[in-house]
Order: sequence, then C-alpha cells, then structure tokens
Amino acid sequence: MRTEPVQLPFGQPLAEAYAKRSHPGVEALFGSHPAEESHWHRRMNWLEAHGDKRVQPERLADALLAYNKRMNAAPAVLANIEAIRSGAPVVVTGQQAGLWTGPLLVLHKAVTAINAAREASGLTGRHVVPVFWIAGEDHDWDEANHAYVRAAEDKLVRVAIDRPSGGRTSVSRTKLAKPAMAEAMQRLGAVLPDSEFKRELLDALSRFAADHDNLSGWFAAVMSWLFGKQGLVLLDSDDAGIRGLEAPMFTAMIERNDELEAAYKRSEAALRELGFAPSADVADGCANLFVFEDERTLLYKETDGSFRNRKETCRLTRAELLRIAAEEPQRLSNNVLTRPLMQDYLLPVLGAVLGPGEIAYWTLTGEAFRTMGMEMPLILPRMSYTLVDAATEKQMAKYGLSFDDVVHRYADRREAWLKERDELGIEDCFAEAGARFEALYAPVMRLSASVEKGLEELSANNLRRILDQIAYLEKRTKEAHARRFDAALRQQDGVALALWPEGGPQERVLNMADFWNRFGAAWLEKLLEAPYDRSGGHYLIFL
Repeated sequence: MRTEPVQLPFGQPLAEAYAKRSHPGVEALFGSHPAEESHWHRRMNWLEAHGDKRVQPERLADALLAYNKRMNAAPAVLANIEAIRSGAPVVVTGQQAGLWTGPLLVLHKAVTAINAAREASGLTGRHVVPVFWIAGEDHDWDEANHAYVRAAEDKLVRVAIDRPSGGRTSVSRTKLAKPAMAEAMQRLGAVLPDSEFKRELLDALSRFAADHDNLSGWFAAVMSWLFGKQGLVLLDSDDAGIRGLEAPMFTAMIERNDELEAAYKRSEAALRELGFAPSADVADGCANLFVFEDERTLLYKETDGSFRNRKETCRLTRAELLRIAAEEPQRLSNNVLTRPLMQDYLLPVLGAVLGPGEIAYWTLTGEAFRTMGMEMPLILPRMSYTLVDAATEKQMAKYGLSFDDVVHRYADRREAWLKERDELGIEDCFAEAGARFEALYAPVMRLSASVEKGLEELSANNLRRILDQIAYLEKRTKEAHARRFDAALRQQDGVALALWPEGGPQERVLNMADFWNRFGAAWLEKLLEAPYDRSGGHYLIFL
C-alpha cells in the first residue's frame, strides 16, 4: 500500500501546539504527552492504583455487553468486553451519531483508536481495548442528520432526514419513523452511481434501519458492521444501562459544582495567560449539566442554591437535583466540560483519541480532573487521512495537479489552465477595450463637468455602468470559451471534489457510503493498515 505524509493547516492553534510540542505551557495543561513512553507507564500505574475512583469493571462490562449484543456484536467485541471485565484499560474515542456514520473523520477516529490500542498493548504489555463513545446525549440534530456522497464525478449530493416534530431531546431519544428512514435509503440508492458493491451496501444499511428506530442505534449498527472484526467496543452515552452507572458521579458533580466552576475558570485563566483564547465558554453560574424535561436543557445556578434553565421553564432545588442524580440519572447528561470527567469515571481510560477542536476543549479540564481527585488520561491526536482512488490519481497526473495544488490554489490552477488554451486572447482584448473606452470617455466627462458641476458624479457613475457591462460580456465570453472544454474541466473538478470537497478536507464532508459503493470493503482494509503516529498526522492513502 502506498501512502504519503502531508502537512495540512491545523486550524486550531492549541491542538497544533500540543501535537507538535511547540509550547511547553500548553503541554503542561495536559500533564503528559503520548510521544513519551514513560507517560504511558505512569498512566497505567495510576489506573491500577486508583480503581476505586471508577465504576467497577464487572458492572461496566455488564452494561457494555447488553448494549453491544443489541448491535450485532462480533466475537472480537465480546472478547474485548470480557477483557474489560478482567481489568483491561481502554483507548477511547467518540463522536455524535451521524447518518451512516457521518463524515469520514468519524471512521478515522475509530481507526486511530484501534491502532493506538494495539500499539499501547505493545508498549505496556497489557491488553488494551479500543472503545467508541457514541455521544447519543447530544441534541444537535442538524449536525447528525445528513450525509454527503458523490452522485457523479463532479456532483456532490446531501442526503438528510428531517427532525421529527417535538422538543429537542437527545439524538438517541429522537424516534425516527420507518417511512423517513426508508425515504433516506431510497434517496441514497438513487444518487449513488451503479457499482458491483451498491446492492450489498444498500441491503446492509436497510437491514440495520429495520432493527432500530433512532439515529444512534442505526449509527451503532453500521459501526459494528465496519469495525466489529477489530473488536471496537461501542458505548452510547445515553444508554439506560450506562446512565445507571453514572449516578455517583452526577451526585459528586452537583455537590461540588462550585468547586468545578472555579476549576474551569482557573484553567481558562491559565490558557489566556499563555496567549490562547478558550474554545469553550466557561459561563458564570453554569452547572455544566443538562436535564431532560420536554427538551434537553442546560442548567444554571441561582444564589439560593437552586438550578434553572435560561428560559426559566425549569427550576429545581439542590435537593431535587440530587434526588434525580441518585434515582433518575437518565434525566441528566453532561456538557463538553463535564463529559471528560464522566468518561474517566466510567472507563479505565489509558488514552483518549481527540480531534483538534476537542483537544482545545480539554485544555479547560485539567484543574477539574484534579479537583475530583482524578488525573487526565493521555491525549492522543487523531490521525487524518485523504483517500486517493486510482481514477483520481490518473486525472491528477493528466492535468499536472498535486494535492497541494488542489488544497491551496485549485481555482487559480483551473483558470490558468483555461487561459493557456485561450487562442483568442479574450482577457487582453477586453482589457484593451476597457482602457480605450475610458480614454475615449474622459473628454466627455470633462465636458459635462464644465457645463454643470453636478454632472461630474453622473458621468462617473455612467462610466462605471458601461465598464460593468464590458466586464459582464467578458465573463460570459469566458464561460462560453470554457464550455468548449467541459469534459476536461469536469475531470479537474472531479479531482477537487474527491480530495477537497466544498473547499475543505475530504474527511469532513464525504460519507463512507461513497467509498464503499466504489470499492466495497477494500478501502476500509487499507485505511486500517494506514500509518499511525502517536502525535497525529495526515496521510494520503492511495487505493
């Protein structure tokens, strides 16, 4: 398999500083770095010495077993759950459930966790289990409900499921009507190009849809299908079995909420002192916990010790909230700042695979971990990949396009390619016409202004309108000229769509159904064999 490392812009200065170890102050916020082998052993020793700070492994394994069996778990998954029961540590990653897994970066997280767990096993001499945390408690439906696939070489199509009517509850609790799921499948089948793998793909996705009535369950079934053989254990944060284990930590978060708020603010101040802006809001009085009423709603503290939401449609005394935590933990859920703590309470986390934005969030949690008597796990930057199929590689060679060209200067390269084929000198001709007209018109403008001063602005506006018309004709002429090269331009646009769709990384746009339809399981097998680096990185994977 041929691969090629490339450097993409991080877009997140904190993540870049951490991954590249370019700022000691940033690394200190985490307390460790995966590049240091000694930090793996230190974290392993901490986990072994502080098992009392987590859910008992037997209870955790029972909850994981019940959930994964509902998702058609493979033998390797069941074996890994038994390893957790026996005390095995985990490498965990996660993402909100998305339609047919959402963008490819979700799969990149899973692949990173699988490969990181394998490497960690070698480093520590212990069996390390990969776990995928499905953020089913999230309620951002518009982020989860769609998938992008290529309908043709240069056409991108969005397939989505509308949110059912009613309050905005979690994705896992949002019930989907079977006709809506069937309609999405029909739409996917209509837009995907015909291939030898299409029927297998559509049959599998339809089968999973028949077994589930919510997006999280559908997502989990697809993930089990893709990664069951690799033993990837799934966990839905909104699963009732998991919620039942979280009650003691919810209670602690409520009882020590003021301490946690102060801890987040200390981390925020430390971050600002290093010259970085926090990527999450540490709001005054925010409890950093959600409660499920008619909707999932964020709680804030009152001076009398009670809790309310922003709209003041929900008010709970401290005693009422503590009772909910103890007796009805399924009514509570975490936000971006408390989720890392809950994850570490549930799981023996050796390392957490995070994307750039998540790494930035976690810089605010170090003090909170310490406040709760916990220690932040190793933070592992997720690997990032761009899949390059043979047809795309062929067109790149044909038109002299590098990956760097597509990422940084595609529009300029496309325009230059067209200009090279302009035997008529369209641009120069229109530029000369505009310049000659301005020169011809100048005496008229002076004459008008000499007759009446108010005509000066009128003549200037008139000139602009005429030049705009010349520019418009130039644009239409160029478009007509470009149509003579439609086939070639479609091929070049197809390269851009394959590698950098919508002006962004492939992994943030395209869905796995796009590649499965074209290559069956072969592309996923190559992705699982892709290079892994503890400090992250981006690779081109040539299929």
